[in-house]
Amino acid sequence: MTPRPLTITGGKLVLPEGEPRAGAIRCEDGRIVAVGDVTPHDGDEVIDARGLLVAPGLVDLGVFAIDKPAFHFGGITRAALMPDQGPPLDHPARVRFAAQSGKPDLWVHPLAAATQRLEGVELAELALMRDAGARAVATGRRWIGDSGVMLRLLRYCAMLGLTVVSHAEDAGLAGHAVATAGEMATRMGLPSAPAEAEQLAVARDIALAELAGAALHFRQVTTTGSIALVRAAKARGARITAGVTPAHFMLSDLELADFRTFARMSPPLRSEADRQAVIAGIADGSIDVIASGHDPRGPEDKRLPFADAEPGMAGAETLLPLTLTLVRDGHISMARAFALIAGNPAALLGVEAGRLAVGAEADIALIDPVRPWIVNSDKMAASAGNTPFDRRPVEGRVTKLFKGGARVG
Repeated sequence: MTPRPLTITGGKLVLPEGEPRAGAIRCEDGRIVAVGDVTPHDGDEVIDARGLLVAPGLVDLGVFAIDKPAFHFGGITRAALMPDQGPPLDHPARVRFAAQSGKPDLWVHPLAAATQRLEGVELAELALMRDAGARAVATGRRWIGDSGVMLRLLRYCAMLGLTVVSHAEDAGLAGHAVATAGEMATRMGLPSAPAEAEQLAVARDIALAELAGAALHFRQVTTTGSIALVRAAKARGARITAGVTPAHFMLSDLELADFRTFARMSPPLRSEADRQAVIAGIADGSIDVIASGHDPRGPEDKRLPFADAEPGMAGAETLLPLTLTLVRDGHISMARAFALIAGNPAALLGVEAGRLAVGAEADIALIDPVRPWIVNSDKMAASAGNTPFDRRPVEGRVTKLFKGGARVG
């Protein structure tokens, strides 16, 4: 059933440019039809935003599980699902099923497995998976070590018009490391790998992407060297984009003290200098996307010795408030924050969402940017509350959420 036309008045619109400004927004047939100086029509459902931010629904690029209550709590209306599922998204029927799985109140955009069974050897049926609803192609949790396979993948995806999403970590160097080589890893006796494991992977993938003329997105760039490589490639005009999760701009490897397994990440937490480099990369445009990396893990995966615990965190509920810390600290503007968590990921996936503009889909969040709350892993909406931000006070909460102009949260 098509929802009634919706007009949201009295809010501050988060537009692609400039500071949030007073205005209204009207939606009809699931699309935004007017933005700015808008008068409700007879029969509209009218909502007074009471001075709250009126922002695009978040587009979360690269989640490992569909966790609708957590996504709606966090203001996420679209999520790009990584192919690391059981079984992997390496077949058109699985992609088609995943693409339908969240509708109507959450749209899932599957990322097709780059290779069969995500083994990094034989290319999967990428064209058929694109036709089944895949919005990009991903290497999964692992890097494709064979440069010949990676080049064939990039060339094929360039022909298909699909972006390749790469996990940049040279497995030959990273091995079974659970920490970044440095003082903390040494002091705690943890298996570690040099930060260059990421940098080498980024350098090779950029070289191959330029050779193939392909669009390449690094799901996470977390080191000073990697960000410098991405910055230089962009300056040359290469079709390179990069992302990061809040863990790598909020936390450093100092969090590993006391062997806290909620701080076990992939890639692992880096040095304080790398953390600052990530913030600089977000501020100067080298990094295009902030994603949650949502990967809920129960106690059976986390309550283990640090080296045996599974990496990952439940990130959907904290993506918005942690990104807003960058605004409060003066690193980025509010418009840039929503480009990172909505506009840019939507553009990468080729969907008409992620921004408040006439013609875009009416995925809208009403947000109180200063509402304080405390992250509590025991009370999260996620299927498992494995977060390194447990007990941390944050600000910023979604109060209402609309998908295609219909209220969902």
